[in-house]
Formats: sequence, C-alpha cells, structure tokens
Amino acid sequence: MADDQTPSWFRPSRRQVLSLIGASSAGLVVPGLFGRGEAWAAKPAKPTGQVIVGFSQEPTVFNPHLLHIEVDEGIHFSVFDPLFFIDEKGEFQPGLATEVPTIDNGGISEDGLHWKIKLRDGVKWHDGKPFTAEDVKFTLELLVDPNFKSWRRDGHNLVENLTVVSPTELTFDLKTPYAPYSSILAATFIVPKHSFEGVDPNNAPFNNAPIGTGPFKWVERMAGDHITLAANDGYFGDGPYLERLIYKYIPDLTVLYTQFKTGDIDVVGVQWISPDKYQEAKDLPGKVVTVVPMGTVESFTFNMARPQFQDQKVREALYYALDKKTIIDALYYGLPTPTETYMPQQSAYYNADLPKHEYDPEKAKSLLDEAGWKPGSDGIREKDGVRLAFTNSTTAGNHIREQAQQFIQQSFKDIGVDMQISNLPPAVMWGDYWMQSKFDSVVVGIDFLTGADPDVSTYLSPTAIPAKGGGGQNTWEYESAEVGKLLKEGGTSFDTKVRKAAYLKLQEVVRHDLPFLPIFQYAAVRGHKNGIEDVIPNINVRIDTWNVGGWYWDQ
Repeated sequence: MADDQTPSWFRPSRRQVLSLIGASSAGLVVPGLFGRGEAWAAKPAKPTGQVIVGFSQEPTVFNPHLLHIEVDEGIHFSVFDPLFFIDEKGEFQPGLATEVPTIDNGGISEDGLHWKIKLRDGVKWHDGKPFTAEDVKFTLELLVDPNFKSWRRDGHNLVENLTVVSPTELTFDLKTPYAPYSSILAATFIVPKHSFEGVDPNNAPFNNAPIGTGPFKWVERMAGDHITLAANDGYFGDGPYLERLIYKYIPDLTVLYTQFKTGDIDVVGVQWISPDKYQEAKDLPGKVVTVVPMGTVESFTFNMARPQFQDQKVREALYYALDKKTIIDALYYGLPTPTETYMPQQSAYYNADLPKHEYDPEKAKSLLDEAGWKPGSDGIREKDGVRLAFTNSTTAGNHIREQAQQFIQQSFKDIGVDMQISNLPPAVMWGDYWMQSKFDSVVVGIDFLTGADPDVSTYLSPTAIPAKGGGGQNTWEYESAEVGKLLKEGGTSFDTKVRKAAYLKLQEVVRHDLPFLPIFQYAAVRGHKNGIEDVIPNINVRIDTWNVGGWYWDQ
C-alpha cells in the first residue's frame, strides 16, 4: 500500500504511536466479515451442552511456551488467558490485566521503556490457587530461560528489572523500545508458577495436564482421538456457556467434512472444509458455511541447510517451474489469493510492488543450465556430486495438498529435478521433524504475524533457528544479515514511516532470496452447525477457537 493510500488512523504522531502500541495493533480487518447477526440469542445462565470441534491436526503441546504450531493454540485459548488479547477488530481488550497499558493511562512511559501492569484480583487457577503477579513474572522469565525449549524469546529477552509490586501489580523495563511487544504479550498465555516448582519445565507433569485460568478446564486426552475440556464455573471473564468442549482429531479432510455433514462434529476447525467441497457445503441444511480470508500463507519451503538449496538459482528455477495458477484454480477452486510475500494483503504493511511470479519451465531449465546443474544419465540434474533430488513432506491425509504435491512433482521432473513425496501424520510432521529442521522441503501454511504487528522475527531472524539453539521457528534455517538488520529497524522504531519502510524492504529481500516459494494466502471454508452463536472469524490470531469461551447454543 503506497503512503498516499495509508489510512489516516495509521499515521499518528510519535506519542500516538506509543499509545497505539498499548491500545491496539492496527489490526488486520476484513470489512463485512465480522458483524454479528441482527437477532441476538439469549446466553444461557449456566454452562449448557457441548460442542465438538473437528481438527485435522492433533494438538500435542499443551504448555503454550514450548515449541508448538497453530493447532495447539486451540487448546491454549481454551485453557489459558493472556494479560490482554486482540479481538476481531484488531483492538486490544483486557484479559488477566484490568486494563491495556498505554501512555494515556500511565501503563507505558513516554519513551516506551517503562511498563506497569495492573492485574485482576480474585482470579483463581483451575486447581483453586490464587493467580498473582508472581505467575506473570514466572511466565516472562520462563520464556527466556536458556535451559527451557522456548517457542519465543524475541521481545521477552528485552525485559529487565521485572518487579512484583503487589499481588495485583508488576512493573518492568525494556532494554530498548520495542514496538511489537504489546502484540507479543497479547499472544503470551500466563502459566502458574506453582506447577513448575522443583521440576524441569521441559518435562513437568503440567505439560500433559495443563492448569490455567481460562474458560475451560482440562479433563482428559485420548491420544490420536480427542481431548475433553469442561467448563470453568469460576471463570472471571465472559462465559463459558458450554458444559463441555471436545476437540476431535480427524486427520483425513474428506472424513472431517463427512462428519460435519452428518452432524458428528459441530464445528470444522483446522484445516476446515477443503475447497473442493465448498459448492456442496454452502447449501447444506442446518449449517453455516462461509469463506473467510486468513493471514496464513501457503508455501513450498526449503531447508536452506541442504546443499542443493543453497544455490540461489536453484530456488529461482523451482519457482519458475511452479505452476501456481493451475494449483489455485484447479485444486483450490480459485478461492485463495496468489501472493509473493508472507505478509497478509489486509495489512497496512503489505508490499504490493514485489515481482510477480511467472510460470516458465524453459526459463527454469535455462537458469539451471547457467548454474552448472547438468542432467545425468537418468535425466536428473547434478553438480559437484550433488543430485538435484530431495523429499517433500506435508500432513498425510490432506488430499488437496497431496494432489498439489503430485502436480509439483511432475512439474519439477520436467526440468530435471527429482522430488519424492514423504508425508507424515500431523503429530510427527509438525514435531521435531519440522521444528528441528529434519526435512528437505515442506508444503506448509504459516501465519507469520503476531496479532497484526508486522514483526516476523520469530520466523525470519537468524537467531530464531531451533536446530541451532535459537528461540523461534526459523525452521528453514534462513540466515540473512540484511534481514536481521531490517527486523531490528522495524522492531525498535516508533516512527510508522520507518517501520513501514523496513518491512516493505524486508519483503523485497525475502522475495529475492526465496527461502520459501509463496503460493497463496488462505481463504478458509469454515463451517459450524446452525444455532452455535459467537463463532467469529479473527484474522489477527492463528486459530479459530480464539473466543471459544463465548460460544453458546441458541436455546
């Protein structure tokens, strides 16, 4: 978006920017999608009934601060609370904090360095023990503990002088101003200090039976099948209005849809209704089915540590050989939007001027020839003893992705590249295989942003490579000094023009380097039974059960 198109509300003064950091994150909003129905059903006086949510991936990481993927956050949002959260309008709302810290209310100092958090009094953990500022302090310190397998250190590693003033107040300083920190806090669930006393937090019993303050309590997990949660009757916030919440694991997308169609599940979650079922699904009686833009980007991702992918021309050639338009039109029925970047197109930081992808197999062959990758006796190219051969993996049972893989496999073979498909069950695929970069290449969908803030340090920073001991999810092992410099510029500035310039340039660098080949921005076909109220899409979060505590049946 050019500067002259930037909304006026996104061009504040320095003081307004600092206020904005603590009050809202200029959320990604898709007008017309987030309104609620005109007829408001009465919410039940006490939790009633149950909802079964179908996930095609299995939640397996229940400590929200260990390395995890999006589907795990379905459990996190149900069981835990952050200090404050981001709603569907892109605005921060109080959670465990009584108010969102801003300059205007004294929660953030003028220079953005000193923070004061006021907490709710009387909040209880699910085991009945009181929630206090000590729990917040413990959580923030756990995330930067070098012996803990933290999923995110960026931002938290700037916190110093963390002080508990009283059971309902704490203060801290930032070593340097950090614009994304409010969005990071909004994605940081607070965990109980007492659950980790005297145990290794990486292997604590808590990690398999979590205790939170959230709207639902942990009941049981039947590995490979379902997780059952029960209403937290003492919840401080809105709801819960359901007596039970069941997350059912259904790895095959066709079976997931069939069970939604027959009524065996009430809500279709990750990976939703596959696009090839949309025409039928939208007319199903008793069902609400909508197409919702998401911040998630589908990409063909490289492990940059593999020798065949360290050649820039190889990555460029594979992009030329990727027929994105056919994949989107033929397999995804034209629902997703093609993209050249990780940044959602609804963001004010989206770079619309990146080079447009061209499908040109002859150009791909020419690039490989120029780079010295010559066809061997079997037609597969090689150079310096390295064959241009690799595996590609994704979630087994995602039939459209599997069809896309087969199509890509043939496209690559036509230019002398051998891609073998090696898919895995979700729990294996997105475990150490993904997190510790044990793959060659992957087809994956990722929401790169934290809330609506454009910072992507956890995915692109050179210090965020888990396989090299980093705290983050740079699983493609992408190392770029220029990217690191731009991330620092964008993260430490409170000038929106400086931030925007940094993130626009960052997208240019990533588009040039191609650590992953961007294919499309998701458009999810979501569905739930008629009568379930308050199921609201939110492009600012990574999971659709972000507000599950407020769901209820229209009685």
